[in-house]
Amino acid sequence: MTDVSPRAPGLPKAAPDGLIAAVLLSFMATAGLFYVNIMPALVSGLQDGLGFTARAAGLVAAMNVYGAAAGAFAAVFVVDRIAWKPAALGLLFALIATDLVSTELTVAPVLMAVRFGHGLIGGFLVGISFAVIARTKAPDRTFGMLLVVQFGLGGVGLLFLPGLVPKFGTPVLFLALAAFSATAALMLPFLSAYPARSRSPEAVAARGLVRWAPLAAALVAVFMFQAANMALSAFVIDLGRAYGLAQPFISATLATANWIGALGSVLVVMIGLRFGRLKPIAYGAVLTVLGALAFLRSDLAWMYVVANIVTSVVWAFVIPYLLGLCAAFDPGGRIATLAGFFSKLGLASGPALGAVLLQETHFPRLVTLAVTGLCLSAAFALVPAQTLDRSS
Repeated sequence: MTDVSPRAPGLPKAAPDGLIAAVLLSFMATAGLFYVNIMPALVSGLQDGLGFTARAAGLVAAMNVYGAAAGAFAAVFVVDRIAWKPAALGLLFALIATDLVSTELTVAPVLMAVRFGHGLIGGFLVGISFAVIARTKAPDRTFGMLLVVQFGLGGVGLLFLPGLVPKFGTPVLFLALAAFSATAALMLPFLSAYPARSRSPEAVAARGLVRWAPLAAALVAVFMFQAANMALSAFVIDLGRAYGLAQPFISATLATANWIGALGSVLVVMIGLRFGRLKPIAYGAVLTVLGALAFLRSDLAWMYVVANIVTSVVWAFVIPYLLGLCAAFDPGGRIATLAGFFSKLGLASGPALGAVLLQETHFPRLVTLAVTGLCLSAAFALVPAQTLDRSS
């Protein structure tokens, strides 16, 4: 199948299951949640540009993602009954408007409320995107491409945005988000229709055979994995500063780690399910715990670099398998959207718990929280992964 279909009327459409479509879908899904990929820059930027405390900045970021979790949950109930393209376009314009409003706000509680609304809109968009991705032939592959886009462009943001905030203020952060949403809106017309799959009597009967206990465990694994990783990621700039590292070194490290981290997603795209899901998730869990523990020796600059690279690569490698694990239980898309809700709930809870636990920048406590969450995630994921591997 070619990557572009010439038979579609009007503008050319990317082949539904081709590489170009995977990239376009990834941009659409990323637009609703791109602030997560520049979260360290956002948290440090609110402190540097507006004088927020670490706790206040962390809570602003957390409210943004809690809104996304609520939006993703709402999408679960309507995602297979709406015209997703017009809805996505309207949501992208709403995101742009909310980001522009955010550039004028300087009070933490007001900004928390507005960013919660922004998250609500973006979460609904991501919920739609996840449902559409679940309608492709290989959702794991597309989820892998999603992480390639997120880590690659996130690295660009982490490289430049922390240095731009002292010059242009915090509005530059929100303008960057608005520009990304505008880019995704321009890409939307080139996507195919991806209609919801009809529920035949056989498909309805098959849903009754779904083993809901393994599915619930997989959803919890997604939540724990995202919460543990984001608890560290949101404050990784502050962590580096606390260990005496210079901001230019920190920014270069984070950007490089994100770019190298994208290789984890590339690996998912390349190998797919060749080795099943159990082995990639299990091996990834071990590596990500070791990477998190390495942050405890950030007084050694090279250990800070290693910790960031390892956690970025493994994060980008494991989360597509966890999301694909959930999507495999229902190709209609609802479970994938529900997985998106649990993912965003974890991404929000990480900065929130981190902000509470920091208490005078107590970073070893933060690392302990992250390692505990990563271990719990692996424990919950093993049974559903083994269940699907056996059934395949």
